[in-house]
Amino acid sequence: MKLALAQFEVARANPAENLVRIGERATTASAAGVDLLCLPEMCTTGFDWSYNREHLAAASKIIDAVATIARSHSLAICGSFLEQTESGNAANCFCYFDANGVLLASYRKLHLFTLFREEQHVEAGNECITVATDFGTIAAAICYDLRFPELFRRNTASGAFMHILPAAFPHPRLDHWRTLVRARAIENQTYFVAVNQCGLEGHHGSVDKTQYFGHSMVVDPWGEIVLEADENESLLDIEIDPRSVDQVRSKLSAWDDRREDLFRI
Repeated sequence: MKLALAQFEVARANPAENLVRIGERATTASAAGVDLLCLPEMCTTGFDWSYNREHLAAASKIIDAVATIARSHSLAICGSFLEQTESGNAANCFCYFDANGVLLASYRKLHLFTLFREEQHVEAGNECITVATDFGTIAAAICYDLRFPELFRRNTASGAFMHILPAAFPHPRLDHWRTLVRARAIENQTYFVAVNQCGLEGHHGSVDKTQYFGHSMVVDPWGEIVLEADENESLLDIEIDPRSVDQVRSKLSAWDDRREDLFRI
């Protein structure tokens, strides 16, 4: 399975520009034989909540445009997008489109980042989501979810061989990012794909400016970083072998040695 991680500076409150950027990266990834293009958190709008609320009714059309990009490039695409909920609120939603542009699964962010006052703008999800793909079961998470290991435990128990996390992780928490991404891979003996924004964003919640540090990465089931970006915009690709999960677990049986009688997930 060949993955591509699209790390870029999201144009705040400018879906048209972001869709162009996504389309360009899809063109490059498709030409390179990539199977799945992974995008960062809120990659079509950013976090301008006054703009997002005003244009919330158009969120579905933007998501449909991403589906069209997937279909036109015969390329699976996943990332996090603005979505309008059934109650009319905003949600931060992970979507997975297959190479035909079909939405296979959507996941609303469970853990809202109170430091940036996300709970004032976003309706939290209430369901863990995995998606069955041609390559195996893939699990969804978004940004702040990274700090809550029970989500990844639950999704691994549901059969996921890989977790994908679109994010907008900022300085000064790069050490947390690198440590937690590796920890989630090690403790579950799965692949972990974390794709982050980079660049500067203006007023955001409780802070005036936010500097996203990039460092999108892929970690294998041993916990080794097999791909890592720097802080600049990039499109990096890598081939992974889903069978590595079973191979690692056959050598170190930590996943099978869980005490499910005491700790029920």
